[in-house]
Amino acid sequence: MISVALIGFAGFVALCLAMDKHFSDLLGRKPRPGQLRGLRIGGWSLLLVSLVLAVHLRGWAHGLVEWIAVLMAGVTLWVFGLPYQPRLLLGLAVLSVLLGPLLAVLP
Repeated sequence: MISVALIGFAGFVALCLAMDKHFSDLLGRKPRPGQLRGLRIGGWSLLLVSLVLAVHLRGWAHGLVEWIAVLMAGVTLWVFGLPYQPRLLLGLAVLSVLLGPLLAVLP
């Protein structure tokens, strides 16, 4: 379930960065025109992948409930940490993009 949480966290970070204000505040520059759309597509895709993985691992009943729970935990971390440690959260997002799929394929 850790892989589901990491992939979902990365999806929410991508959706957050798809907003012009957050992109500029966190990365210190204006986004190029295609970047915001790419981040939106990537964010929704990561959330869909995390949902599919949760359902695959635990079935529809438990997988859906656990998926929502870990996503809410990740969003809570993001919302309360963003004003205080934005660079740390960006680092965690990069780490989650790398570790999430890796943990999903390991037995």
